[in-house]
Amino acid sequence: MVTGSIPFASPTRGGSPRSHRIWPLALLLAACAGGPPVATSVPGPPTDVDPPPAGGEAVNLAGDPSSVSEDAPSPAAAPAISPSFDTVRAGVFDNGKMWTFDAPPTEYLETNYGFSPDDDWYARARLGALRIPNCSASLVSPNGLVMTNHHCARDFVTQVSEEGENLLDDGFFAASPEEERAVTDFEADQLIEIVDVSVEIRAAVDAVDDAEARSEVRDSLSDAVADRIADERGGEEAGIAVEVVSLYNGGLYSAYVFRRYSQARLVMAPELQLGYFGGDPDNFTYPRYSLDFAFFRLYGDDGQPISTDDHFRWSASGAAADDLVFIIGNPGSTSRLQTIAELEYRRDVEMPALLAFLDSRIEAIQGYVEGHEDEPGIDAVRNSVFGLLNSQKAFRGMLEGLRDPYVMARRSAAEHSFRQSLGSDSVLAAAYLPLFAQMAELQAQKATMAAETGAFAVFGSPDYEASTILRALAAFQYLVGRQSGATEEELDGYVEQLREVPNRPAKLDEALLRARYDDLVEAFGQNDAGVQMILQGRSPGEAAATVLLTSAMADSAAAEEALLAGTLNPAMEPAFTALQGMFARFGPFQGLMFSVAPEEEEIAARLGRARFEVDGTRVPPDATFSLRLADGVVSGYPYNGTLAPAHTTFYGLYDRHHSNPDADEWALPERWRNPSGDFDLSTPLNFVSTADIIGGNSGSPVVNRDLEIVGLVFDGNIQSLPGDYIYMPELNRSVAVDARGILEALRDIYDAEWIADELTTGRLP
Repeated sequence: MVTGSIPFASPTRGGSPRSHRIWPLALLLAACAGGPPVATSVPGPPTDVDPPPAGGEAVNLAGDPSSVSEDAPSPAAAPAISPSFDTVRAGVFDNGKMWTFDAPPTEYLETNYGFSPDDDWYARARLGALRIPNCSASLVSPNGLVMTNHHCARDFVTQVSEEGENLLDDGFFAASPEEERAVTDFEADQLIEIVDVSVEIRAAVDAVDDAEARSEVRDSLSDAVADRIADERGGEEAGIAVEVVSLYNGGLYSAYVFRRYSQARLVMAPELQLGYFGGDPDNFTYPRYSLDFAFFRLYGDDGQPISTDDHFRWSASGAAADDLVFIIGNPGSTSRLQTIAELEYRRDVEMPALLAFLDSRIEAIQGYVEGHEDEPGIDAVRNSVFGLLNSQKAFRGMLEGLRDPYVMARRSAAEHSFRQSLGSDSVLAAAYLPLFAQMAELQAQKATMAAETGAFAVFGSPDYEASTILRALAAFQYLVGRQSGATEEELDGYVEQLREVPNRPAKLDEALLRARYDDLVEAFGQNDAGVQMILQGRSPGEAAATVLLTSAMADSAAAEEALLAGTLNPAMEPAFTALQGMFARFGPFQGLMFSVAPEEEEIAARLGRARFEVDGTRVPPDATFSLRLADGVVSGYPYNGTLAPAHTTFYGLYDRHHSNPDADEWALPERWRNPSGDFDLSTPLNFVSTADIIGGNSGSPVVNRDLEIVGLVFDGNIQSLPGDYIYMPELNRSVAVDARGILEALRDIYDAEWIADELTTGRLP
């Protein structure tokens, strides 16, 4: 599934152009005598989880991107070769085709498809699309009906489940608008205006010399500009939110003005078995047979559904093979502008560390879920496992791509061509060519701490760190703050941080703590001084169990009481001893990463500006969880010695069910097992296209030339996973639910005729 973000971080909304490379966490530990060193942030993975489909044309980078052939030799069929600029050529669109609405690709569309949309078409495309928490969505009726993926709605389905209900497994649909269920913490952003603020921000940033100071100026000024523009348009009271989006790593800055809707109700979500049909085995594969869709409705302050003309109509005929389609959504982040040195560091150090983390946390959490299936709140734990499994499969595919000699040769060829373009101009050469060596040196510095990266690839996450450790972090900050003269407001903040740590079942917390100790042993060995301080001759499992039994930090109420009563003795607190052992290694590691990050950001920003000076907007920028338009055609592809069809049907759904009689992943719910005679098994269910997407595109509408809904993106195929850093459409595909399949299920399986009628007529019952 194409999710909106990696499960332990949220996609970046605007902000620093390099914010996906360093993962800031609330670990602001002040050093004191005998205490652990200062810790302020940790490195982490890209903010986007699963890189979906990609595509890229094997033509010379120096060619004209407005005229491109989709026919190119498959990299999968290419022999393993060493990076040679004589034998491998970069594609014009290796950087992707995620076009911005700042610079829409009219000339390219006219040249390649004979289609030349006007300003009104782009406006309707932009206004019909929405951004919701971690995902994309769209307006699909004049009554505020919103369509997105089931996997984007899971947390809200769990949220509205009442006592005695299991809506995640059983599904939900309102029999009428009055039965729709209100959700909280839901925001839907509609992009209503784009303001170019490049001159203002670049002038201020260029006036500062120091890399870290430039980063601070960039971020603070972006926030100030966003606040100013929002205030000019009425601000929060008028439902306006503004974010400054960095494009081309700082080559351009745009203020995106949103109309923000914050009141919504759940209308319909199918059973988990249909929304996640095939489970992890089918994830990132095709052919697929999934109904990964859900519907919400936006409401106004008057308690009534909003009324809007900014919605997509529903296509009666869907999309046929070879049809031009567009995906309009918010791809989270890509790394297609990264240098070869950065990609090599990811391949050799960062990605293996992240995969090791995912493997261990999946084992820990799944081990707990088994045997606790009926425990209250277990659905939230299950959801976290789904996210981790998704990330695990995604990162494996990304790492395989980085280890593919053809892919790296193609990326090398692109960088070589870019350097040649810079070298042909003496001014550009002097300003930008030295940056490649500087970036490579920074990666070499980070690689010296490969063991620490393995131990702390993700650290301090509220979702995947033991609550005992998180409470100890907050308590330690409080004690140090009190000793160093912190204000009452600051101290209250540390106490609130402690209170917000999730209360997990003791056995789950113990499993997560044991996994953390295992990380340390794997990275540093049993003889490391910090490891010995933590384990004290015990196994990781024994040490974790002892902490849970003896630490005041193991229980939220006990931790707060001991902290505020002044009875907490740091020297005798076992969770503090564990922190001390960790920070012996973590402190120097974080210090290096924290010092390298601003320099990386600065170099990336300058290279982004260089890219913009060479190519302008002819080549789209990296994804930033901002609205994009991606073109493609509906097309099957060769796979596994045969051909994957452009469309699948409900026949395939039932074949998967009956061909895997003992597998839970393909088990159909009872209501699906004996459909009525009106149910048409030949109805298209899923389809694939060459459109360029990535995580964050989940829930994006797929539309035709007339801006009619023909599908709903939910995944990419397995060949798409290197799409984080290169776009190659020869085999890579985006996978969508067919609009016709959604209607067939609503009418003939769920008896939700009124929802189907609203989609096709725009009328509420």
